[in-house]
Amino acid sequence: MAEPRRPRIITSRPGPAPEPAPERPGQAGHTDVPDAATARPVSGKVSVAPVPAEDPAPAKASWAPKLPKAAKAPKPAKPARAPKPEKAPKQAKVPKAAKAAKSAKVPAPASVTSGAQVLAFPEPAHKRRRRHVWLGVAGVAVVLAIVMVVALYSPVLAVKTITFKGNKLVAEKTLQAALEPLLSKPLPQVTQGDVSELLAKVPQIKSSRLVAQPPSTLDIQVVERIPVALLKNGKDYLLVDQDGVQLGSTRNPSTVPLPQIDGGRAAIGRSTFSAMTAVLATLPQSVLGKLANATAKSPDAVQLQLTDGKTVIWGNASDMELKAQVLDALINAPVPTPVDGTPPPPPVRVYDVSAPRHPVTR
Repeated sequence: MAEPRRPRIITSRPGPAPEPAPERPGQAGHTDVPDAATARPVSGKVSVAPVPAEDPAPAKASWAPKLPKAAKAPKPAKPARAPKPEKAPKQAKVPKAAKAAKSAKVPAPASVTSGAQVLAFPEPAHKRRRRHVWLGVAGVAVVLAIVMVVALYSPVLAVKTITFKGNKLVAEKTLQAALEPLLSKPLPQVTQGDVSELLAKVPQIKSSRLVAQPPSTLDIQVVERIPVALLKNGKDYLLVDQDGVQLGSTRNPSTVPLPQIDGGRAAIGRSTFSAMTAVLATLPQSVLGKLANATAKSPDAVQLQLTDGKTVIWGNASDMELKAQVLDALINAPVPTPVDGTPPPPPVRVYDVSAPRHPVTR
């Protein structure tokens, strides 16, 4: 391995000391640095360069050996930063109206908030009228609400009198007892449902209609069930309507001018029973009072028996109204007078109205 090359040391020859260079203005005390004009090179391989005027430190020779680095001095502590000044609050956005006023060169009012110009425009007339209308409607609504509350709960409108119309079979005392819970109840709170529910306990009432008469009267229009037959049930005779609802009972059928139906309670609800009661409900009172009984082998073969022994062949349930009118006309028609020299016509025993447009008597 080759030996490392030793550094070559160049020494300068002793000579006369150089004269001190005149001091330059602004560089007092730096007399140890020779001027470049008076400096003498010590060797041909060594050159002396002038030191810049701005750098007062002495120039180092390129041949000087490197000295060990001195320990770095600790860096001075950084001064504490001053707190940042608080940002100024953002200015409020200028309303479009203000921008428009500014562009139109309209003088802004004296009141200015956060740099924004606020312009006060007069309210349009239609908006004022609309606000007045809404205020009036709201006032009327409040008044109506107060009136309704007073009407619903005020004892001034409590029911004190109940009257009935249309009742013939049911005594008024029975109806008054049925509707007694409605007394002292505020009139606006009484409904048709309340009346119908209470009158359902009275079987003779088929329907009812409520009419309120302020301040404290109820008028009840009732529709009674019409008995159409006496249903024989053992020793009793039950008064029934078209729907088979029992309206009463008696043991002496001669006191009630209604036709009789056999079969007892078991017949209620059958198709033959419904067909017979439907026919009886259609007949006018002038014919119904002359009937003795009604029978039916089937819903399409209903027959009626008159009190004088005559028979009515009714047939099915078609053309009920027309059949009733034709039968009424035939029963109440005058007896034809015999023509001289001819025998009198035989009495009518059968009225056949099963084909009402072509009735037959025989």
